[in-house]
Order: sequence, then structure tokens, then C-alpha cells
Amino acid sequence: MEGSWKGILAMLVILAGLAASGSSYQIIEGPKNATVLEGAEARFNCTISQGWRLIMWALNDTVVLSITPTEPIITNDRFTSASYEEGSNSISEMIIHDVRLQDTGRIKCSLQNSDRDASAFLSVQVMGELLIPRGNLIVPEDKPCNVTCHALGWIPLPDISWEIGVPVSHPSYNSGPEPDNVQSAVSVLTLTPQGNGTLTCLANMKGLNAHKSVTVNLTVVQPSWGSIDRAGTSLPTWAIALLAVSLSLLFILIIVLIIIFCCCCVSGQEKKESSYQNEIRRSASMKTNKETLETNVKSGSENKVYSPDEPRTAKLAPLTSESLESSVWEQHRNRQPYQGPDHRWPGPAGRPQVSFIMASPKTVRNVTLV
Repeated sequence: MEGSWKGILAMLVILAGLAASGSSYQIIEGPKNATVLEGAEARFNCTISQGWRLIMWALNDTVVLSITPTEPIITNDRFTSASYEEGSNSISEMIIHDVRLQDTGRIKCSLQNSDRDASAFLSVQVMGELLIPRGNLIVPEDKPCNVTCHALGWIPLPDISWEIGVPVSHPSYNSGPEPDNVQSAVSVLTLTPQGNGTLTCLANMKGLNAHKSVTVNLTVVQPSWGSIDRAGTSLPTWAIALLAVSLSLLFILIIVLIIIFCCCCVSGQEKKESSYQNEIRRSASMKTNKETLETNVKSGSENKVYSPDEPRTAKLAPLTSESLESSVWEQHRNRQPYQGPDHRWPGPAGRPQVSFIMASPKTVRNVTLV
């Protein structure tokens, strides 16, 4: 309600001024263009000759401030004024507090009962964020690495540069807008660090003596397979390919060795089982032969001194002459006499001979007693 009354009062003053006389005053020098940061103050001056009755300030063709010789008529607290005397002329200054991005536009100073006015342009810039995403860095010594700096939400986009407080070789950087955000810029610094130090990313506003910076610490370590820098560097392509081939060959070699080892184990086990089975068979055969020999010796039915055609009986030990003679006479008493012709074999003189004829047509065995 207070603002409405002030607006009405301002209109009444304007109408009263239009009815009064005095059209000899004029604008000697108008305001000048200004570029300010969002949130700062903007000041515009208008120099007027003596005799003026009413000065009006407009932003984008909307009157925001009116000034009389006695006091200003303020309708918005963000727009205030100040007055100065310069010789016989007066200087009216409009101050815009807490400048906003939407304040960008045309500023006009005008007088009552005058067809002359003077204007200027207000440009508002926005300083956004500046950051290095990964913060402090740990990188291998004498290995190329990249450091990225982002400027987010700047209007217009700033100029980005770097201050290098690290012993390096072959430093370079590229800056430009980000493809997916027209209000953001990115700068990538490429360097080969040779020691510890700091890296500073600077963003300078265009047309203003204003900038923002961000600093990170860089620490170098001795290169090793396990050290990976936080700036996103990686092994070269040829090294990755060589490593992949080496690992593949090693894997194949391990598989081949495993197969050979398994084959050797199976072959050795088969040989061991075969040897064991042969030993069992040999033991069983010897045991059978021994049992057969003992049985035959006890029965007395076979001449153990005679060597038959089969080689297996050659190993048997010869019987004594006494046991052999007893066995022959026992068999002779138990058999029926054979009625056939009497065949006798001459023998050397002085040696007793014993002969017998088997009842069945089997092999005739001769026994000589000594």
C-alpha cells in the first residue's frame, strides 16, 4: 500500500512539473554502459544543467526511480539515488542493489518537458562453480597424466587457465564448452610430473576484473604395476595387448602341464597295478606248485627223480634211493601180475636193477637203484 501511494505521489509531481515553466535545462552527459556480477551493485550517472524539476530513471522502459530537487521518490528498495554538484551542473546517480540476471537491459535517464533522454546498457554476468572433480592427485612419476577442471553455471563462459606449481615436462591444456551444457566449460591439463607440488585452475570473467580459482595437491610416486593415478591415465594400447597375449599363453601352458601330469599319474598307477597283479599271480602259482609237490610226496605215486617233459617239474628236488625203492615195491605188491612176455633190459654188471611194467598202456618208467 505504501508503494502505491508513492507511485501516485510521483505521478502528481510529474504532472505538476509539466505544468510549470522552465524548458531551458537539458541532459549534458548521460549514463554509460556497465557490466556487473550478479549480486553486486550497478551505478549509473546522469549530468543535468541547472533548472531541472524532475529526473526519471527507467529500466527496460519501466520507471523505477524518480528524483525531485528536494528528495527522491523510491518505489523499490533495490533502486536508490545520490546527488552531486559539479560547478553549475547537477549529477544524479541511480544505484541498483543486489543486481539480478533479469536486470540485464536498457537503462534510461529522462527529464520532464524535454524530448531528450540518455540511455546505457546493463550487462549482468553470473559466476558459477569451479572444481577439479577428483581433488588431490597421486600419480606415477614421469608418466603422462590428465587433470580436468570444470566451470559450471557461468554466464558467459569464463576463460580457463592453469598455474603449475609442479616440476613437469611437456605441459599443455585445452579448454572449451561442454557438449551437453552450454553454461559450463571444461579444461583438460596434460602433463608429465617429475615432483610434488600444486596445480591451480583459474576462471576469469570476460569484461570484468573478477576470477575464481581452485587448487589441488599433486603427489608423485614411483611407477609400479599396482599404482594407478587418479587422473584417469591407463596403460598404452600396445602394453595392454602384450599383457593379454602373455596371460593367454601362460594359461595355455598351465593347462598343458596339468594334462601331462594327469597322464603321467594314470600311467604310473596302471604300471603299479600290473606289477602288483603279476606278483600276486606268481605267488599264487608258487604256492600251488608247492602244495602239489607236498601232496605227491605224501602219496608216493610218482617217481620224483624222473624228469618229465614238462619243464615245471624240473625244479623239484630228487628223492633219496631208499624212499624211491620203498615206493616201487609197494606199488608192485598192490598190482596184479602181468601175463605177457617178460621183457628185461640188460644192465651193467654189479648194479642191481628193478623194472616193472604198468598195467595200463601208459609211459613205462624205469628206476635204477644204486
